[in-house]
Formats: sequence, C-alpha cells, structure tokens
Amino acid sequence: MKILHVVGARPNFPKLAPVHRAGVARGVEQIIVHTGQHYDEALSASFFDSLGIPIPNFNLTVGSGSHAVQTARIMERLEPVLLEQTPHWVVVYGDVNSTLAAAVVASKIGQRVAHVEAGLRSGDRSMPEEINRLVTDRLASLLLTPSRDADERLRAEGEPDDEIVFVGNVMVDTLLRAVELSGLKRPATIAPDAPVAVTLHRPSNVDDLARLAQIVASLREVARTRPVIFPAHPRTSAKLAASGISTDGIDMRGPITYEEMLALITRSAAVVTDSGGLQEETTVLGIPCFTLRDNTERPVTITEGTNQLVLDMSLIPGLIDSIDVSPMRRKVPEGWDGHAGPRIIDALLSAQR
Repeated sequence: MKILHVVGARPNFPKLAPVHRAGVARGVEQIIVHTGQHYDEALSASFFDSLGIPIPNFNLTVGSGSHAVQTARIMERLEPVLLEQTPHWVVVYGDVNSTLAAAVVASKIGQRVAHVEAGLRSGDRSMPEEINRLVTDRLASLLLTPSRDADERLRAEGEPDDEIVFVGNVMVDTLLRAVELSGLKRPATIAPDAPVAVTLHRPSNVDDLARLAQIVASLREVARTRPVIFPAHPRTSAKLAASGISTDGIDMRGPITYEEMLALITRSAAVVTDSGGLQEETTVLGIPCFTLRDNTERPVTITEGTNQLVLDMSLIPGLIDSIDVSPMRRKVPEGWDGHAGPRIIDALLSAQR
C-alpha cells in the first residue's frame, strides 16, 4: 500500500508523526507532501526535526495569501504530484486550507481520501476551518474520528457506517510520547508564580482589533500578579504591531517549537488560547484551559476535560485568580491513549483490501 500524506500548517505535524511512524512499522510506502502553508521556520521545518518526521518528499511552498489564493495555489501545485505518485490513499489532517485543497484535488482525479480528525464541528460557519471540515468530510472515503461524538455527528449528516472508523486522538500519541521522552511532569501543586501561557491566532480574536485590545488588556491585568508568557504567531505579532496595542507587562516571544510549548504549558498555572490542539493537550495533562471562543469543535474537552469557553474577555483575570492549587481532576476521553496512529494504519490497510 502507498500512502501520500498532505500537511501544511503547524497543527498537522504532531498528527502526522505517529501515523507515519506506525506506517514505517507496518512496511507501508509513504510520501509526504508539505504544502508550505506555514512558511516560518519555527512553525514548520523545525517541527519536522523535533517530531522525528522525515524531510518531505515534496514542498509546494505556497506561502501566505487569502484563503482563496492559498487554496488555489495548493490545488494547482498538488495535482501533478498526485497524478505522478498515484497513491492508494491521500491522507489529510485536521481543518486547514491544505486539507480542503487536497481533498478536492484528489477526489476530482479519482483518488481516495482519508480524513484524520473527521466529524469535528463547531456549528459556526463563519469559521473558515468549519467550511474546510464540512467539505473534506463530504469528499473523504474514510472518516477517521477522534471521539465518539464525532461518529454520531457524521451519521446524523448522512455518512454511511462503513466509512466511519473511530481511531481516537492521534495528537495525544505525540503528546504522550513527548512527555515520556522529555521527562516532563505536571507539578503536584501550582506555584503562586507559575505563568499563564497564551496563544492566539484565529481571525475572530486577532482581526477584530477592539476584541484584541480587550484580550490584551485582560492579560496585562493578569500579569500584575503572575507572569504571562505569549509566544505569538507571526500573524498575531503583525496585527499587534500595526494596531499599536500595548503589551507592556506581558512576556511576548516569537514562535517556539513543540517541545518548548509543551514545557511551557506543563509548568503553567493555566492556558489561555483559541487553539483546538491546546484544548486537547490541556485536557490530557490536567491543566486549566480558557478558550477565547464562542464555540468549540471539541466539546469533549469541556464535558470530560479541563476546558472552559470564555465569552466575556473581562472575565479572564477572575478566572485565573480562581484556579485551584491542586491538579485538576479529569476523565481522559476514550481512545486518547497513545495508540491512535497504529489504529489509523490498520484502518487504511483494512479499507484497502
């Protein structure tokens, strides 16, 4: 069997790593295509090194642009690669533009698509990622889900049972492996000076300057009593610089590697974010997570994990102040056990027969 993996942005890489590793163990031929959707070194190439992923066989170097421009470039540059390689499966991950573009191109030339993280929904079609999820799942021949609620959602949308395979959360495979290799451990109690880790990148938070100013003002208030560490995505940094919003008191940093982020959140009192991946990682590690969004495509992180949606930005300081000093109790969702990668390869092999 020959698998062609398509990745293009930072959230894809920790998902690819365990699937590729499991494929190697089973003797599967694998091709990696990096679309170059993220073009910053710390957001892209260094992740391949740190996660043990081979250098991509193809890099499409599409760079930045609007959603339409970026998607069009990926489609145009990916098609000849797919026609040349003729894989048995085109495997796509998550909900970024690369995911949508690859699903459309592969489907139009008759190649089968498998979607890792199928069935996640926020219910908010104003989010570009939601459109990517919906279209990719309609086109995919194999829907590899991270949670049982995703299975039910796909069935409700009319997807046939024989295309839906529950495999668990592949991001957790990478998380647990990194924790084991690094020896990182969540402290038994939260130190008074433990930092708050922050990430922001979604347009709903970054492009709305009034909302961005409210968020930063709340973070500056938090920073009066404990460190606030904010490794900023390049796009977020550009918005802050252009707007003139003061970040005084906040420890602003450039992009950091996966291992550096893991070390940061493990020792943090809490995480303030709009990232889907961090909602999952904090759930597994038992770290309070405050998600600055009106909704989440990962509701299991709220019902079974440590995640909480924050609709009013002014509440952030109070929520941080109310953190318990003991580790949070949580129930790790089914299939978030470090073995999703092998289950994905098993599903691909079974569906190939």
